[in-house]
Amino acid sequence: MDLADLDPDPVAQFRRWSDDVVAAGLPEPTAMILSTAPAAPGAQPLARHVLLKAADVEGFAWVSNRLSRKGRHLAENPRACLVFPWFAIGRQVIVTGAVGIAPDAESDAYFRTRGRGSQLAAWASEQSQPIPDRAWLESRWAELDARFAGADIPRPPHWGMYRLVPDSIEFWLHGDHRMHDRFQFTRPAPTEPWAVTRLAP
Repeated sequence: MDLADLDPDPVAQFRRWSDDVVAAGLPEPTAMILSTAPAAPGAQPLARHVLLKAADVEGFAWVSNRLSRKGRHLAENPRACLVFPWFAIGRQVIVTGAVGIAPDAESDAYFRTRGRGSQLAAWASEQSQPIPDRAWLESRWAELDARFAGADIPRPPHWGMYRLVPDSIEFWLHGDHRMHDRFQFTRPAPTEPWAVTRLAP
């Protein structure tokens, strides 16, 4: 891979590769690893898979319970790293940047697209909190199902969309003998142009 093979807009290049992942039929093509950490010195970072909801000029978006561990981390330390491990097609993308909460209207609009069961789950699950057993969770879900019977389910106030505004996007392409190709796009601020550097594997 040479620089000339890449779109000068790394978000456009990301979407090009993302389309290739979909075309290749990989399972969960929007899955990404989200890494966060509390603000305290020496804090332990945590990583988990979430699903990408959008990648555009506004940034990379996902939804979550804001009272979860990742939500608490982002409230303290609003920066994160996203990793797209598309190793089945020999590619990886790493994105870092500042994270903000999307406008309520966007979270509301996305929530309305979810199935009723998933909407109920957003209310039922006190994400990352200890629970006694599976039966407790299923009972809570059933109670909410009865409460909202015959009515639209509103978005929980603690659930919504986040958006990462990238300051670095790295593209990694597998090469034989571990001679991979890596290009990193960086910018000091969202209004600044992107600069690109080839990195050693």
